[in-house]
Amino acid sequence: MSFTLATWNINSVRLREGLVARLMREEAPDVLCLQECKSPVEKIPLEQFRALGYHHMVARGQKGYNGVAILSKLPIEEAGAEDFAMLGHARHIAGRLENGVTIHNFYVPAGGDKPNREINEKFGQKLDYLAEMRDHFHANAPEKAILVGDLNIAPREDDVWDHKKLLRVVSHTPIEVEALAQTQDSGKWVDVTRAHIPDGNLYSWWSYRSPDWDGADKGRRLDHVWATPDIVNAAHSSRILRPVRGWEQPSDHAPVLATFDL
Repeated sequence: MSFTLATWNINSVRLREGLVARLMREEAPDVLCLQECKSPVEKIPLEQFRALGYHHMVARGQKGYNGVAILSKLPIEEAGAEDFAMLGHARHIAGRLENGVTIHNFYVPAGGDKPNREINEKFGQKLDYLAEMRDHFHANAPEKAILVGDLNIAPREDDVWDHKKLLRVVSHTPIEVEALAQTQDSGKWVDVTRAHIPDGNLYSWWSYRSPDWDGADKGRRLDHVWATPDIVNAAHSSRILRPVRGWEQPSDHAPVLATFDL
């Protein structure tokens, strides 16, 4: 069985229903994981998606913010949803395919503007969320699993446009990078994207604040695809669809894809 998986922070699935449908038509991933859906589950616009072959969904939703969904051409059953750090946010959903692969879809808290939990509650929530992710996978060692999503951290120096300038900017601070590394290590997760594209600057997010996002290219790789060691060698063809960031009324994130032969 071969399937292609895509992860994309859509920044409102209802507002960008047409972009989701375009990705489905042009790239046709078998599984599409969305974050920041900003919609209750019952209001996710499924009619057009089902017409394009995406008949299956597991999701957690909230009105106006957060929200995660896995849309699939392949049969998928819900395999859990955790409320890490007890925030009451819809930030995680897991689904299991018929071949036994479990897919975890995450939207990690962004963490606000100041990288100091003493003055910025949101930064503390982000660190707590990552710590509980770490502890969860320590206690429940994942097998035959894929973890994707907007993890809101660019860990490597070449995952940001300027390493030195961003060391004190939330998403690339050393404490966040270390927290993400511990989370990754807890499940022995392998960074699939970087396994396939090991060298060079690589971004999946460009701020709306830049009028010339493409020319300025001040990006960060916030969106990730990880896999457990038992299936990572089945992965190939990782890519980031940078041109999608230039579609009309886009999300500020671009989709990240990988194919698995399992």
